[in-house]
Amino acid sequence: MGSVRWAFRCGSWVPSRSELLLAARCIQREEKHRIGQFVFAKDAKSALVGRLLLRRFVCEKMGIPWSEIRLERSARGKPYLAAPLKVSSDSGPVWSFNLSHQGDFAVLAAQQGVQVGVDVMKTTMPGSSSVPEFFRIMTRQFTGYEWSIIQSAGSEQQQLAAFYRHWALKESFIKAIGTGLGFNLQRVEFHLSSEPLTQGRALRQTKMYLDEEQEEDWIFETLSSSLQPPTTFTLLLFSELIASASPLTEEDPAYWDTFRMKAEAPQRQRDTHTST
Repeated sequence: MGSVRWAFRCGSWVPSRSELLLAARCIQREEKHRIGQFVFAKDAKSALVGRLLLRRFVCEKMGIPWSEIRLERSARGKPYLAAPLKVSSDSGPVWSFNLSHQGDFAVLAAQQGVQVGVDVMKTTMPGSSSVPEFFRIMTRQFTGYEWSIIQSAGSEQQQLAAFYRHWALKESFIKAIGTGLGFNLQRVEFHLSSEPLTQGRALRQTKMYLDEEQEEDWIFETLSSSLQPPTTFTLLLFSELIASASPLTEEDPAYWDTFRMKAEAPQRQRDTHTST
């Protein structure tokens, strides 16, 4: 069965004017409009890369011409390929695909014949809360057993890493089954491998319990990365990301002007704070 694992370093991608305008032309018009509404340039980049990853996958692995791809979202936010489908009958089992982006990376995982979910997390403190306060807010998202593992991990940074490891597992499962955040996360409990999580190496010994019953049919891969993606993912360049692309809309110079203003805004704010 086919398997795809792609990553793109969208966080450190500084698009030129021609790159951004070309990328914007190669996604659906409504997607371009939605991405244009993001307040921060980093979020716009991540969303734009995500749509290009999905379209590249559908074009190259499912054999659908770029111009005929129609991507939609389910009521719970899971992306899917809308009808009409033009996948040949000899293309093998049905593909399942999923996307995630945070921090420096956008990632896509796809597999034939099985459900797939993927989640990437940046293991830093969100907002200005303390770690205990952050954990208090998130109490209902984990079982008592999971909290015991998280809070016994060591330093606050190690506890955060354990928290995000559990959270990414739960997110990937929910995304695979397509239920969205309405799913009661305490129904699912993860028992992690005793092996340490090391750079670039996938751990596959995680066990999942659903409603206190161990689920044998699910396989979870947990990976750690910093500046480079895990070795199980292929890192794409921008030229590779759009290698199969064809423009769907006309060029919109104003799109670049808006993006550049958003990208420059954080620097202007820093300059202002420095001078006051």
